[in-house]
Order: sequence, then C-alpha cells, then structure tokens
Amino acid sequence: MRITHHFLLLALLSLVSFSAGTFAASADVAINTPFEPLKPARVHAITTAQVLANLQRSHYASQRIDDQLSSKIFDILLKDTDPTRSYFLAADIAEFEQYRREIDNALLRSDLQFGFLLFNRLQQRTNERLSFLLTELDNRAAEYTFDGEDLLDLDREHAPWAKNHAELDELWRKRLQNSLLNLLLAGREQNDAIDLLRKRYQNQLNRLHQSKAEDAYQTFMNAVTRAFDPHTQYLSPRNTENFNINMSLSLQGIGAVLQSDDEYTKILRLVPAGPADKAGTLAPADRIVGVGQEQGDIVDVIGWRLDEVVELIRGPKGSTVRLEILPANSTGSETRLISIVREEVKLEEQSAQKDIITLPDGENTKKIGVIDIPTFYIDFQGRMENRADYRSTTRDVKRLVEELMAENVDGIIIDLRNNGGGSLEEAISLTGLFIPGGPVVQVRSTLGRIEVLQDLDSDVLYSGPLTVLVNRLSASASEIFAGAMQDYGRAIVVGGQTFGKGTVQSLRPLGHGQLKITQAKFYRVSGDSTQHQGVIPDILYPSLFDQEKIGESALDEALAWDSIRPASFRPQGQIRPLVPELQQRHMARSQHSADFNYLRAQKAFIEELRQQTVVSLNKAARDQERKDNQQKRLDLENMLRKAKGQPLLTELDEDDADVTEQEQEQEKNKEPDALLLETAQVLLDVIALQQPAMTAQHQPIMNTGGEK
Repeated sequence: MRITHHFLLLALLSLVSFSAGTFAASADVAINTPFEPLKPARVHAITTAQVLANLQRSHYASQRIDDQLSSKIFDILLKDTDPTRSYFLAADIAEFEQYRREIDNALLRSDLQFGFLLFNRLQQRTNERLSFLLTELDNRAAEYTFDGEDLLDLDREHAPWAKNHAELDELWRKRLQNSLLNLLLAGREQNDAIDLLRKRYQNQLNRLHQSKAEDAYQTFMNAVTRAFDPHTQYLSPRNTENFNINMSLSLQGIGAVLQSDDEYTKILRLVPAGPADKAGTLAPADRIVGVGQEQGDIVDVIGWRLDEVVELIRGPKGSTVRLEILPANSTGSETRLISIVREEVKLEEQSAQKDIITLPDGENTKKIGVIDIPTFYIDFQGRMENRADYRSTTRDVKRLVEELMAENVDGIIIDLRNNGGGSLEEAISLTGLFIPGGPVVQVRSTLGRIEVLQDLDSDVLYSGPLTVLVNRLSASASEIFAGAMQDYGRAIVVGGQTFGKGTVQSLRPLGHGQLKITQAKFYRVSGDSTQHQGVIPDILYPSLFDQEKIGESALDEALAWDSIRPASFRPQGQIRPLVPELQQRHMARSQHSADFNYLRAQKAFIEELRQQTVVSLNKAARDQERKDNQQKRLDLENMLRKAKGQPLLTELDEDDADVTEQEQEQEKNKEPDALLLETAQVLLDVIALQQPAMTAQHQPIMNTGGEK
C-alpha cells in the first residue's frame, strides 16, 4: 500500500542503531479488528491555512484554488492511496465523486473532511484485504497447486474498480498465489513461504492499527502540494527532523536516496562516493524487500512506510546493514542479499579525479584527459574560515586541468555521468574555466523576474578540444554546466538525455512542520529550460535507464519545458556545424563495436521484460520462463565474449556473476569503459575536423529572438 508517493528521504545518517523490533506492535492485532476513525486536530486546520497561503503567494506555477485544481487533487489522492485499484470498491469511488469539485472550497475553509474520509476508508479496506490474506493463508494456501492456467495482470493503473468484495477476493487470491510462487521459485518450501507471508501480512496489519491522524493529514496535504509540482512537499514534524538531519554536513549511512513505490521502497539514486555507490551492489530502481542488521534475521519490509524503512537502514558508522534486493530488471522472484558498511561520505572521496586515455591516431598516438566529477561540492566552512586549501569542484578541476595540460593532452573529457548536482555556484565557476566570462544560467522567479547569473572572470584556463559526457542521472547543476558548454559551442555533449531537474526549491517553516516549495526555474543562456527535457546530447548513446521510471518526465505533475528570451552571450567555437559529421562517424564505429552492440541487445532484452505485464500462476510455466530469461542473458554475455575473442560460458549463476563483477571492476581500473572510450574517439574526430585557425575572437554577440 502506497501511503505517500514522491516524498523522498536520504537514507544516509544517524548515530542511533535501530533493531528489527523498533516498529513491531506489542501484540498481534486480530483479523478484522475494527478501529476508531482518525480525526484532524486543530493544528492541522491551522497548518492547512499556512500551506495554502504559501502556495498561492510563492509557488512558481501560480494556480487558482478552483474546481480544476480540486479535480486534480482528487485524482492524485486516489492514485497515491490506491494506484493499482486493488482496495477501493466502485461504490467507494462513487461516494467520493461528490467531493471532486469541492476540495478547493473545503481547503479555503481548512476543512479536511474528505482527506480523512478517504484515508479512513483506505484503512478499512486495507484491513479487509490483509484479513482476507491471513485467512486464506490459514485455510487454503497449503492446497495451492500452481498447475492451472490462471494469469495475474500486474498493470492495473486503468483497471475498472471492483464491483464487490468477491471481485477483490479473486484478485487478492491471485496476488497471494503470485507471492507464494515467487518464494517457491526462489527456493523456499511451501510451508516456509506461507509462514513468511503470514508474518509479513500480520506485521502490516499491526502497523495499520498504529496509524495516527498525522499520517492521514500528510497523505492528504501532499496530494494538495503535488498538484502544484512533484518537488513541493509538506514535511510533517517527524519528516522535518529527518530532513534537517539529512541536510547536515556529517553524512553517515549507506548513501542512497529512497522513494516509496507502491508496497516497495525503491532506490531513486546513489550518493556519489557513498558506501552503496562504492560497493557497486545497488542501482537506481532496485527495490528493497528486506532489511537486517549485522546479526539477526532479515526483516521483511514490503508494505512498510518509507520513514520506518529508513530508520531500519540507518545506524552508526562502521556497522553493517544487510539488504534483500529485488533488482530493477527482475521478473519478480529473484532477490539477492547484499551487505553495506555504513560510513561517512567524505568530501575528498566525492572530489574530481583525472585519468589519461591513450589512443592510436594513424601512425601516432593521442592523449585524452578525463576528469570525472561525481558532484558539485564546496567546503563552505573552509571558505568561511579563509583556509588556503579548502576544497571545491572548481578548485580541484582547475588543478587537474593544469596537470593534464602539463602532460600535453590533446583534448579533455568532462565526465558528469551519475552527477546529481550540488552547488549552483560551483557549476557557474566551473563553466568559467572554459569561457572568457559571460552568462551561465538564467533564473526566473515566481514573479517572472529573470536574473542572469554570470561568470565574471575573463580568464580562460583551457581553450582546447572539450567533450562533456552525461547520462540520465546527470541532473541539476550538471545540466547547467553541460547546457552552457553546448550553448557556447565550447564542447560536444555526448551520452544520454539528462534528468531534467530545472526547478529551485526552498524551505518554509510552518507552525507544524515545514513546506518545501518550488520558487524558481532554471533556463540556459539560449533561453531553453532544463526542466523536464534536460540536456539532449549532440551524440546519443544507447541507455539502459528506463525513462518512464527515472527522470523528471517520469514524475506526475512535473512542470513543463518552456523557453524565455536568450541571454546576451558570445559563442566560443564553431562546433555546431561539425555535429552531423560527428554523428555519422560515431554511428559507423558503434555499428561494429562489440560493446555497443551488446548494450543495444541488453536494452532490447530489458524492454522486452518491461512489456511483460501479465504473469502466469503456473509454476512449470514460470520456471520455464525463468530458464528462458537466464538463457537469453547467457547468450548476450557470450555474444560479447565471442566478439572479443574470450572463452564462452556454459552457464551463469550468482557465484559466477559475482566473480565476473569483481573481474570487471578490476579491469575497469586498468582501462576505461566502452562509453568513455567512444567519447575519446568522438573527441579525436572533433580535433580532426576543427580548423586550427578557429577562435572565438570575432564571433558576433548573440541576443536573438523574443519571448517564446
């Protein structure tokens, strides 16, 4: 059950260790136990008035509090609370419909009746469903044979609402069969699997009866804020405390940003140089299904609230947390257990690093410098204290560029893959290393006032050939830098379409909690927004990231892309005319590249898996499907090995996969990955195609076009 949708928490910090029993009830709640309906407190009415005033006065996308907004809130609330249409009955929805165009009027009166009515009904229906599952486990589950022809539809976003309890019973019986079948396919005995599910559903029932009025209020209020945009959120007092801890300077934990996704806790992104990032065992869109400490059992966390899962993952520096993971591209049954040591995320480990790639170029060789920037960082304390050696992205990159220039590199790659952003100030000053001063980014406020943020330093540290490498996880400050390099004609941008995070948020204190509110929007010097669309590379590489799940465009109610008047700036190069030829050369190379063909084949296979929204409840059929998928993975691996002249594998198992990952990581330290190598080849093409006399000295000032 999804209680909140896009509320994000960093599972990074805490000096307090939580045991598996932290959230367990003192005694099991009996099946079909009734509970008192939750009611709003006076403080909720006061807070509602404060939230509404802030939204009307300060949100970037001004919206009228009217019937249209009311209908949007209504739909968001239904999607948040019952996204798979598996709890509410058609009669419930018919009853709720009378409120569709009344929420606006109620909000203006700080009337929370509908929000609490819906939440209480959800509690009731969830109680019924969990009670049904527990009864089914006790009375019938041991007799399930898994040899019929039943199918379960996993994609129920637009399914009709159930007419009666019998329809829901049939759906949930199939869901239970699927959960049992997943455990059987993972190697559990049927009685053991039944015991595990009984414990899971009983725990969910116990916690259901621990819900408080604050839970109902937060669910409703976040539907209201998300009707404005997905980054505007109400933070309850408890979540405010979590947020403040997470924004502190001492980062300790696993270094992962988590998100609620139906019954699961999903990895949204990894913090660069954090424990999870360095371990290499977690990836965006992976789902956490169990959490354990260094000793003791793994606690099943399916159906848990996000803040509860976060508190189980937290712990003191140096301790170990064990996570049971359902990989992003798993067909639903194959979980794996990983261990991560909680550590402090150190600034020096997030700092920029350099490398050199040596490539043949006819009878000669070329040296390409690579600067990997995991995040845009700055030691604010060190700067405030005027330390000569304080660290920042720009300072570190300046030193690395000077070292590369001293080694006579022929060109430089700035690698921004997986860089989720950071300091805006650093994105601007880093841009200044490669242009002779000028505007870098435009910021439009709620009132429409446009501020042009400039690099004021006229010096250029490096004017040679430059390429910027990005992917879907390059966001915010990364997009500002990459967009500026592209607009100035200073660099070719290659890789995957970036995240598309082009909005600015601030925190507003409330009498009860806080409001994180979107107040401004970023625009490139060309006038194009980075919002929603991100930066589209000049040369696109195949990507395994699912853009329907990862990126700004994957978020409901995300603000749209738009454009404003371009800033006045002087282009620094004549790279744009070279792009068609660069694209042709890249395609010619990549068509004969074993690594790129492997990547494309992987992408096609993953897309095929994503399209499978109906699963069989027949054990033999599912087992055969699993074997077929394993064979396809083996065939893909052998396709790559054959193309590279490596020995073929006869099978893939977990142990082999672990060894292979270790070997690949060791190999990665010896030579760059395929995408980085191709980026170096693109840079060689730029060098070959550019005219030696091309400079930026006599380029015209750009200030064309009106308001778009």
